[in-house]
Amino acid sequence: MSLYSAGVEYGIHCLLFLVGNGGDTREASVRDLAELQGVPLDYLAKIFTKLAKAKLVVATEGVRGGFKLARPSDEITLLDIVNAIDGQKLIFDCREIRGRCALFEGTPPDWALAGPCAVHAAMMTAQKRMEDALAQQTILDLARKVGRKAPAEFGGQVDNWISERREKKGSTSEQASDAPLIQVADISG
Repeated sequence: MSLYSAGVEYGIHCLLFLVGNGGDTREASVRDLAELQGVPLDYLAKIFTKLAKAKLVVATEGVRGGFKLARPSDEITLLDIVNAIDGQKLIFDCREIRGRCALFEGTPPDWALAGPCAVHAAMMTAQKRMEDALAQQTILDLARKVGRKAPAEFGGQVDNWISERREKKGSTSEQASDAPLIQVADISG
């Protein structure tokens, strides 16, 4: 069983698509991001609610609205994203069993309970290292890694795909807003 949900993976991938060329922000709707990546729209909408609440993304107004990064991409860490989507997760839950050894016959000796539990301390060290590693990686760092791996034209293809969808939304909404006026003109004429 994984520590983090699939939502963390979806969220990170979506934010990667919101990082444009050169690290600037690109704007896209949740629907477009869901379709672009083949992930469930309803689930992604819930993820974006959490990302917006954590002030990692901001909604944009209008028919062509969507989301964009709320901060520069070099200021959003993977730990920020993980905590926004899944909350802080501990990798270990100490049950404090060190005093339950059958050899202690019900009353553990002082040495057995003295100081912090060594197992708990080791797990908390691992937790800290994992969180430090996530805090050191920004969404821009990942976007650059993807950019080095992807063909040079891929970023432009993403821009074009998103732009075409936004333009269609704009023209569809303009047609829809014109429709009642045309019907009124037809009725009165």
